[in-house]
Amino acid sequence: MTTHYYTASSLDGFIASPENSLDWLLKQDIDLEGPMAYPAFIQSMGALAMGATTYEAIQAEEGDDGWPYTRPAFVFTHRQLNASPGADVRFVQGDVRTVHAEMTAAVPGKDLWVMGGGELAGQFADAGLLDEIWVQFAPVTLGAGAPLFPRELDLELVDIARNRAFLCGRYQVKDAL
Repeated sequence: MTTHYYTASSLDGFIASPENSLDWLLKQDIDLEGPMAYPAFIQSMGALAMGATTYEAIQAEEGDDGWPYTRPAFVFTHRQLNASPGADVRFVQGDVRTVHAEMTAAVPGKDLWVMGGGELAGQFADAGLLDEIWVQFAPVTLGAGAPLFPRELDLELVDIARNRAFLCGRYQVKDAL
């Protein structure tokens, strides 16, 4: 079982604009069947962890189409949020170690995905629970926004690829610095 942080980033290290927009990302050219693309990645994931901002952005994007994930989703929040009908969404708070154990128990032997939220991924890393970081770098700079990863980590490059407009990298987390 491996815990992954899989995300896209601008070249200057932001995963969302200052307004939490992903418009810059969604207009980029990517081959969904190509190397390190999302469809193949999500197939091996058992459960997801995300923050409230990511959860609300997914809900807004999907609208009436419903929740796009069939896996259990653990949403870290201190607010009251509405659950998507028919979705396995679990609202949680507190120490990521406790939630990581709940995620592992929910999908024994399956990998876990910490999605959108560099700060949340950082908390998993601080607890020694983040194994890999996958980043798809888009050919754009934002100048400001939500940082890719607001921590110092020692990483080892495991794999690289080009997927049309994206420079893709997969790193193993060695240690917090």
